[in-house]
Amino acid sequence: MRDLTGADQVRRFMRELGRSSAKPARIYLTGGASAVLLGWRAATIDVDIKVVAEDDEVLRAVPRLKDELRINVELASPEQFIPPLPGWEERSRFIADEGRLAFFHYDFYAQALAKIERGHRVDLEDAAAMLEGGLIEPGRLREFFGRIEPELYRYPAVDAKAFRAALDEFLSD
Repeated sequence: MRDLTGADQVRRFMRELGRSSAKPARIYLTGGASAVLLGWRAATIDVDIKVVAEDDEVLRAVPRLKDELRINVELASPEQFIPPLPGWEERSRFIADEGRLAFFHYDFYAQALAKIERGHRVDLEDAAAMLEGGLIEPGRLREFFGRIEPELYRYPAVDAKAFRAALDEFLSD
């Protein structure tokens, strides 16, 4: 059993992962990792990451760091649940450089929409924290949903009508 992961452990993971790479790469943190670094949650079950310019050294370091730091790390990002939002990389917020790695929060609009689609209590609380913290705006969230809605057929687990209703309910609260 691994421990819950707080902000200090996420930062340590970032430092250690940065030491493992000789090549530049971008690492996007999503979900609970963003939540704990930005302070609306004290801990997360796992650190979800997306590695861009996949680097075998970085990917090989992940299992070692999971054991050394006693944390859960998953290769997961919003595009596994919903279509990628146009311009997500440009909207992803820079966190820090560690070694040759640049760390970012994955686009908050994509994170929020993926969390609304999943609909778990903690996911909806995270999306609400993004809204309350000014990281996302209701009108733009609707706009991005409209841009991906025609592509939802590519995600058979997603019920487009239920997703739209969940977004409407989220924004009406």
